Amino acid sequence: MDMQPTPRQRDLIERARTLALEHFAPRAEQLDRDAAFPFDDYHDLRDAGLLALCVPEAFGGLGADLETYCLVSEQIAKGNASTALTFNMHCLTMLMMAEMADRHPMDEAQRARHERLRAEKFREVVEQGVFYGQPHSEPVELGETDTAFAVGGRRFGTRAEKVDGGYVVNGRKFFVSLAGAANYYATPALLVGDAPWIERTLYLQVPRGAPGVTFTGEWDPMGMRATVSRDMQLENVFVPDDGELLPPGMFGGLYLSSAHGPLMFSATFLGLMQQAYDDTIAYLLGETEGAPAKAEISAEKGHAVAEMLFKIEAARALFYRSISESGLKLNDEIIQRARAAHVTIQRSVVEVTQEAIRVCGGRAILKRFPLERYARDARAAAVMRPWTQDIATEEVWKRALKLKEST
Repeated sequence: MDMQPTPRQRDLIERARTLALEHFAPRAEQLDRDAAFPFDDYHDLRDAGLLALCVPEAFGGLGADLETYCLVSEQIAKGNASTALTFNMHCLTMLMMAEMADRHPMDEAQRARHERLRAEKFREVVEQGVFYGQPHSEPVELGETDTAFAVGGRRFGTRAEKVDGGYVVNGRKFFVSLAGAANYYATPALLVGDAPWIERTLYLQVPRGAPGVTFTGEWDPMGMRATVSRDMQLENVFVPDDGELLPPGMFGGLYLSSAHGPLMFSATFLGLMQQAYDDTIAYLLGETEGAPAKAEISAEKGHAVAEMLFKIEAARALFYRSISESGLKLNDEIIQRARAAHVTIQRSVVEVTQEAIRVCGGRAILKRFPLERYARDARAAAVMRPWTQDIATEEVWKRALKLKEST
């Protein structure tokens, strides 16, 4: 089994690492303090061609698949985890329109129409550097819409009414990363009608400045502050027919059949814990500006550093194995491994970032050092939908017991 990146992947990894460490990292502290969106990071991503990372080569992009995206995102997170997490929203939209849609059943007319619509959307990304947010989350207190769509909770409180030339959309989204910053928002909605719910699932391109779109609410969280994930209100928003990002019905099908999509989030947290480890080593060696001079490392601290590395490498090995299977036909083993990889990273990133502070000592909690920011950002891993740590764990044991009962 060869788990080494290809030459093409190595080139992209190095491109992302250079951006992260030389450009994103120096900006990250102030962006965190201000809870401000990393516009300059996105200018750099555009100039490096990385906004087109997951646009197929046939449309002028770099043609990265899910595995390659994850390897790149891991590096971006070393500079700013918020930048990596928001970059995920954009790249997942590209992958859904590209390789995920290509694998989904479509008739000839649907495929031809999707090909025409996505060509224009990809062109904007490649030539103009536009990028997408993904307002998928909706408040659970508004109630559950479709019980079949169980994993991740409510998704279709936003409704779309078919009118001449398009749709009129109404709804409320929350935790909308890139709020007020993205050019477009890839917005799930449910078509009003009597057809089966999955056939009525829509995925629509909503422009930031469309009439009826507003972003509201305070954004002052503990971690991932530069994601700027405010509320999004849609009030009688018109979306033309050509604003379909996916053919009607496909979003629900992709969501229910995807095992590896949530691992795109995991890549951010893998990169975050690696950087926490790297910065811990630099701090202990006296290489960090403002840190104490290098001192003798006790055996207890040495063992703690070793345990941090063990956790990171174990998580990375499982994660890399899982993303390498993202293009394979799904079976129970692959699905369970994907969930195991996701939860392992959710757990490990908290453990590693917390241990980094303990090992480095009291000064590590000061905001002039990045370790406390890493620890705050790490806490988001367990609560991000659709696969929160609790949901993913429940899915694993339910599937495992069902499998055991059937053998």
